[in-house]
Amino acid sequence: MKASWLFDKHPIVVDTKIATALGLNEAIVLQQLNYWLHSKSAKEINGKYWVYNTYDNWKKDNFPFWSINTIRRAISKLKKSGIVLTGNFNKAGFDNTRWYSIDETKLNELMSRRSAQNEQTVCPKWVDGEAQNGQTNTRDYPETTSENKYNSASDDAHAPEPSSQLEQWQKDFETVWAKYPKKRGKKQAWSHYKAWRKASKKHTNAYISHKLDLYIARLEREHTDPQFIQNGSTWFNGSFDDEEEVSMPKQEYGGFNQDMFANNNDSSMYDDDLPF
Repeated sequence: MKASWLFDKHPIVVDTKIATALGLNEAIVLQQLNYWLHSKSAKEINGKYWVYNTYDNWKKDNFPFWSINTIRRAISKLKKSGIVLTGNFNKAGFDNTRWYSIDETKLNELMSRRSAQNEQTVCPKWVDGEAQNGQTNTRDYPETTSENKYNSASDDAHAPEPSSQLEQWQKDFETVWAKYPKKRGKKQAWSHYKAWRKASKKHTNAYISHKLDLYIARLEREHTDPQFIQNGSTWFNGSFDDEEEVSMPKQEYGGFNQDMFANNNDSSMYDDDLPF
């Protein structure tokens, strides 16, 4: 008996090797994008096929099981790797609908490198056929994700910070936290923020403040419902780096408004206040 729920329409498929190399969500998005690039919806521009879509339509027509933020993060990661290309080929100058394509060369290079990495594992054999323990020659190409990008530390990651530096970070964090629209998970947010600041001198408070301004602007622009705003503990855990520069006219009415979250700005509502 055939299960009526299986493949009643074009299914979303996943290549296990790509999922292993890039991540499951990214593999799903990439495969679905490839499907549309080979459909009648694709348009050839400068010798390459492109399709256009909005995040809302990606969710509605392709990934109803994900939030828009999840879709945005997966596409952002693919863009940073150079595998997914984006452009604006709209006739109207104010139309910022994005066009998408795939850099097959970049994808092939990445997958070839992964295959070579796996093949470089050498296990010498003894005469009796047993593998020699502890002598494998393996190069590791770590993936860059929002988690390990900001939470993995440098060689001196576990060294204690000078008290003066830590105090400054605390002040900087409180400045950003005061602006954040959904004050949930402050302790976790501070922990993520501190690890991020410690990982590199290039990680400045000015950078993350700018990313917060972009996030708030996007909430306004997309009329985000309050329940879908990320908790502070999530946003400070690398999600802030997903925010991109977007030039769009500001919505005059409607959408996200910080006044809607006045209650969230009352830190007395929560028991996770920091000890400073």
